[in-house]
Amino acid sequence: MSRIVVTMSGGVDSSVTASLLVEAGHDCIGVFMRHGQPALPTPPSILPIVESFPPKAGHQGCCSVTDAIDARRVADHLGIPHYPLDLTEDFENIIDTFVTEYGSGRTPNPCVRCNQWIKFGRLFEYADAVGATHVATGHYAQIIQKQPLDSDLILSEIHRGRDVSRNQSYVLFGISPDRLARMMLPIGELSKSEVRSRADQLGFVTAAKPDSQEICFVPPGDHPRLVAHRLGGSRAGDIVDTNGTILGNHPGIEHFTIGQRQGLGIAIGSPLYVIHIDPETFRIVVGPKSELPLQGLLADEVSWVAYVPTVPFECLVQCRAQRPPAKAIVTRSGETHFKAHFLEPTVDAPGPITPGQPAVCYDNTRFLGGGWIVNHEAL
Repeated sequence: MSRIVVTMSGGVDSSVTASLLVEAGHDCIGVFMRHGQPALPTPPSILPIVESFPPKAGHQGCCSVTDAIDARRVADHLGIPHYPLDLTEDFENIIDTFVTEYGSGRTPNPCVRCNQWIKFGRLFEYADAVGATHVATGHYAQIIQKQPLDSDLILSEIHRGRDVSRNQSYVLFGISPDRLARMMLPIGELSKSEVRSRADQLGFVTAAKPDSQEICFVPPGDHPRLVAHRLGGSRAGDIVDTNGTILGNHPGIEHFTIGQRQGLGIAIGSPLYVIHIDPETFRIVVGPKSELPLQGLLADEVSWVAYVPTVPFECLVQCRAQRPPAKAIVTRSGETHFKAHFLEPTVDAPGPITPGQPAVCYDNTRFLGGGWIVNHEAL
């Protein structure tokens, strides 16, 4: 069987991933990704947080000391080696990009960058160094191999996970197409409840562990302080309506995202939403929900992992992790850009179209590729 590098984050999903591969007879090597010191120093007035297991709801990140211990315990349970990998420099690049994006008025998704640059990037270098043929993770997505008629070629495709509520193929965009054949996503055919049940049957310490909900390199809700710390100060400014009338002020654009309603600090008797963030003037433009651009987007840094037409084509486009894919007409603009115009009303869709987030295209369940949203104007 194959030698496989398995990312083991100390959570239930990666634990069951490793168990499935071991049961299938593979030679598995577990790895835990270390990202070094906290990205943000703890204020002197705040006492150090002592983690305990099981953590409470809202468990942060996936790279804590507790997580490393849990991953090691599962690896010992399975009888496989487990090694920590110091990826501090790689994580610094992710943090720098995260800070730059927020400072530019966009809302970044560091987990996608981590998958692109580390889990399905640097880990392949490690796999090559230890003679492994594949890299496996605990994503709820599927790698399906197909052989076209009259061809000896085996094509590898990414498909959404069977558990629609947990589908994570959305965060896999940007992975090099030539690496699909070396990716393994064993739990993509399972539901979350089946994964937890299996972990419980195996006696894993991670069986009832809450899912990671927050960014691993900054405390929950503390990203504005990280951005201000790294950029040398907050980007404070005015809150204005779409006519430019000043309604109030804000502590920094890093506190806001397009479509945000809560936490604006102003009230005019009707709901207001963030319509635009100006990184040059530090102005936050607000307005009623009807003024949110909802029908189209422009994406750059596009990567296709499947064939798509050069002429406009219809597909499903997903532009937030919690927002289901919707029908759209996609028009490619060169190799690195595309426009998407949604064919169905999106006013009630959960999560707005937000610059800095991925826009991912599907043909039914098949993942075609995606890019980063740079513009959310109606097209």
